[in-house]
Amino acid sequence: MKKEVVVMATVTATATVVVAAVLLRQWKRKKQRQWRETQKILRKFARDCSTPVPKLWQVSNALVSDMKACLASSGTITTLNMLVSYVSPLPTGDEEGFYYGVNLRGTNFLILCARLGGKNNPISDLHREEIPIPSNLMAATSKELFDFIAVELGKFVSEHPNTLAKELSKLGCIVSCPVEQSVVSDGTAIKWKSFSADSKVGRKLVSDFNKALEEHGVKLRVYAMVDDTVGNLAGGRYYNRECVAAVTLAMGTDAAYVEPANATLQWHGPSPKLGDMVISTQWGGFSSPHLPITIFDTCLDAESPNPGCRRFEKLISGMYLGEIVRRVLLKMAQETAVFGDTVPSKLLTPYQLSSPDMAAMHQDTSEDHKIVGEKLKKVFGITSTSPRARAVVSEVCDIVAERGARLSGAGILGIIKKLGRIENKKSVVTVEGGLYEHYRVFRNYLNSSVWEMLGNDLSDNVVIEHSHGGSGTGALFLAASQMQMQNDDPDPDPEPRHHDDEPDIDDAHPDIDDHDHEHGNDVRDPNLN
Repeated sequence: MKKEVVVMATVTATATVVVAAVLLRQWKRKKQRQWRETQKILRKFARDCSTPVPKLWQVSNALVSDMKACLASSGTITTLNMLVSYVSPLPTGDEEGFYYGVNLRGTNFLILCARLGGKNNPISDLHREEIPIPSNLMAATSKELFDFIAVELGKFVSEHPNTLAKELSKLGCIVSCPVEQSVVSDGTAIKWKSFSADSKVGRKLVSDFNKALEEHGVKLRVYAMVDDTVGNLAGGRYYNRECVAAVTLAMGTDAAYVEPANATLQWHGPSPKLGDMVISTQWGGFSSPHLPITIFDTCLDAESPNPGCRRFEKLISGMYLGEIVRRVLLKMAQETAVFGDTVPSKLLTPYQLSSPDMAAMHQDTSEDHKIVGEKLKKVFGITSTSPRARAVVSEVCDIVAERGARLSGAGILGIIKKLGRIENKKSVVTVEGGLYEHYRVFRNYLNSSVWEMLGNDLSDNVVIEHSHGGSGTGALFLAASQMQMQNDDPDPDPEPRHHDDEPDIDDAHPDIDDHDHEHGNDVRDPNLN
């Protein structure tokens, strides 16, 4: 009896071992199959995002074609807006005097002042103050907003007075929205994207701003109001006269450049004295069949508040890079169980992954990508990942960042090509924004794409620099250069023209979401501003 029991136990144990071995082999085969599917998704995504040099030139040439068609006013439909900014002359670096500036953003505004010392003298007496806009003004009228800004400006001026001013001091203003100007002192907002639905397009922002300043007894007058990328260009030109373009690469994106006045039919006033003007391309809206768009980009676009619009921005700006990564990881989680048999719930949440977190995972050089694991746990609640799964996450980030950076480089060369400067002139491009400043790999990919496209013979002709102080200081330089123009005019007219036949503005103040997403003012992480 005992012998039979022993035999039965042995047989049972053996069977259990055999079954366990079979199950283990099945589990391993399943994991191998899932891993192959993960790699298949990754490889296809990499192919679809590929940006070889010939494709980059196709994108660049398509941008040039759209720029020319838009400037020619030929009736051809283009994806660019090409807003003419009637700022002339641009700063030269020779400006002297004490000036004030305002940078109006989504949830706050920056006030600053400084003394410009002219050529070879540094800026001195620089003071900056960031003012949050109270929540009760988020839905207020534009008059209430300008009144609030005027009051705060009055306080700032009293603390930092221009002791040499005999009359009104000069104020430059940067707004984080596209602005078209019929004359330098008569700003017209084409589309302040975050104003409420009843916003009235085409109001004279400078007139309203100056009226508020006058009513509150602030001894300042606005001489220039432009969008933030034009402000970046003004700063670049102040430091380097070979600066011909400025690019913003933050949560949103745009590019502005210097164009000869005779290159466009959109000019509706006296020609600039120096024969050039600044154009804000609004290149976030650029689209072309040559753009490497994947199924993930198509779905993102379809589910966005503006489907079919701003396709270029959705490929290169900080607002969308992390979201594209999330969508790829979600497909892998659903189809290949790369993060386990259960799809993490937070991975289903749109825009859960910010670009700063994406950059941290991408640039993780720790052993077995430990930082990637920490970010996956913090952002998506994924508590356990294998080293090879973390390596896949890093590679997805790399594919998305490389594509965005290289397309940005192609856009920059498109502008330089439009100006005819690639082969025989040195051109400096100033870049502002966290993607370029803080995302080292993104910056390297952008620079390398420009070098690859130009080759050894021409690569020295285009120099890309990080901006000097951003659009805020650009407001100071603009105020100085526009004041110089007024001084050179035998019949200066610094006060903005008033139009009595126009009704009062009753626009609402920009809210957080649309403005921050569109123009790069991410209230969640200042590193990408």
